Amino acid sequence: MKRGRVTVAIIAALACAGCDNREDSAAAPGSESAVLETRMERLTASLGDAKPGASQDEPIARWLLPASLAELSGLALTPDGRLFAHNDEVARITEIDYRRGTVIKQFFVGQLRGDFEGLTCAGDRFYLLSSDGTLYEFREGADGERVAYAEHKTGLGKECEFEGVAYDAKADALVLACKNARAKHRGNLVLYRYRLGGNGEEPSELTVPHSEVIGKNNWKQLRPTDITVDPSNGNYVLVAAQEKALVEVTPAGGVVLSRPLGARHPQSEAVAITKDHILIVGDESNRTAATITLYRWQ
Repeated sequence: MKRGRVTVAIIAALACAGCDNREDSAAAPGSESAVLETRMERLTASLGDAKPGASQDEPIARWLLPASLAELSGLALTPDGRLFAHNDEVARITEIDYRRGTVIKQFFVGQLRGDFEGLTCAGDRFYLLSSDGTLYEFREGADGERVAYAEHKTGLGKECEFEGVAYDAKADALVLACKNARAKHRGNLVLYRYRLGGNGEEPSELTVPHSEVIGKNNWKQLRPTDITVDPSNGNYVLVAAQEKALVEVTPAGGVVLSRPLGARHPQSEAVAITKDHILIVGDESNRTAATITLYRWQ
């Protein structure tokens, strides 16, 4: 993908395990590069110090996001490992260096406004999802650019209110997560696979009973707020803000993991997993600034 003019803005850091339990102060003029390299060294050291059986519940880094991402609604990783985020109502796409805690650039998808609930990347194209199942396809833009887009009507809005989309490379399909299912699917986790280049092929459907997904957790249901694909095994990993849940299922619907996210995630609206096993959970603003939090992934 093309890289645009780079504008680096340092994000505030929160103290966390693996960060020597201290905050970074504001960078003095001319010292930004030293701050960024220190952050990178800390993160690398935290990952390298992981021992077999080490807790995956302790963050290795946590970044406060700028006001433009207060309504963070999705995260996406490109094939070359860069992280992008979007907010809810304006189609503004932000590149974040999650290892150093910086905003690299922002660009816009046309003049789009709406209820945007997920972002993913397939090859050199991004896909932005609206809550009614409409997909917007576009290329990466330079800093400040407005890029053209193509609109894809999935026709699935009558089935679900959607939150979250991910690219399943093995199936060459976008996986759409249903937050609120209509009557016929109530009581189930519902995912739709929308084939790219499917020549009008109907999306396939995956349903998993809530009873299986919830397991021993004290949840009445599961309402996903984002989804990603684990690059190491192809499984689907979801977060749910209201249940404060983290769930992993296979593409066939087998439940691998179902556990609470914890109190540090008041409004988990975004998730991504890197190729080097870092789980990134994004929370929109809820009395405090929006954040992304990094964990070791199994």
